[in-house]
Amino acid sequence: MWRQYDSWPPKSLQQKTIYLHANRKLSFDPPTAGEAAYDEYVSDPKAPVPYVPYPATDFAEEYMFGDQRFAARRSDVLTYVSDPLPEDLTILGPVSAHLQAATTGSDADFDVKVIDVFPGTEGASSSAVQLQAKHDQLPIPGDNTAGYQQLVRGEPMRARFRNSWEKPEAMRPSQITPVNFAMPDVNYTFLKGHRIMVQIQSSWFPMIDLNPQSFVNTATAKPSDFVKAMQRVYHSPAAASSISIGVLPGH
Repeated sequence: MWRQYDSWPPKSLQQKTIYLHANRKLSFDPPTAGEAAYDEYVSDPKAPVPYVPYPATDFAEEYMFGDQRFAARRSDVLTYVSDPLPEDLTILGPVSAHLQAATTGSDADFDVKVIDVFPGTEGASSSAVQLQAKHDQLPIPGDNTAGYQQLVRGEPMRARFRNSWEKPEAMRPSQITPVNFAMPDVNYTFLKGHRIMVQIQSSWFPMIDLNPQSFVNTATAKPSDFVKAMQRVYHSPAAASSISIGVLPGH
């Protein structure tokens, strides 16, 4: 479905923020006192999160809209999901990640994915999935569409470049650090009844090269430089992590 706008992003765009919460929830409401302050996972360069659920011998184009359920099942991927949407929601323009994060290493990757979760077995239908695919000019997923987790946008950030591409900085182990970065623009509609999901992980292999998780030159890193690290993502009132999106009113 082609759309035409007088400007990009459209002047009527409204900026909204969707927040990470305890219990792996996602909401337009900010976190409140009393919630658990963070989630954590162990990132192991010897067992990285793949970008597709099978060994790829060539670039797998379907990763751009692929089902992310394989990643959601992993203990080294944080998955946050909203309630079902009460109406269609069109997001467009810039998408920005704002993480409050920490690592026990001296460097870390934070790969953020925005995902469309199709209704589960209680309400999914092939016609609904085909409508979504037609709406956004995407290939139609396979027959098993109940609960399909379709990648909408994904972007990696190597934390050493969080403040400058020219002057990399080490992370201070176990210190809460803002990691803010822009993701590619988007023009996508989440249909009524679908849910928004955000996944956060620290590898996306082999599309993104492995981070040693120590502040060394990645190109010349030795096997001993690649170490496990505990990563934390915070979602407290004092250290809230969120995704900024533009929303088109009435769509």
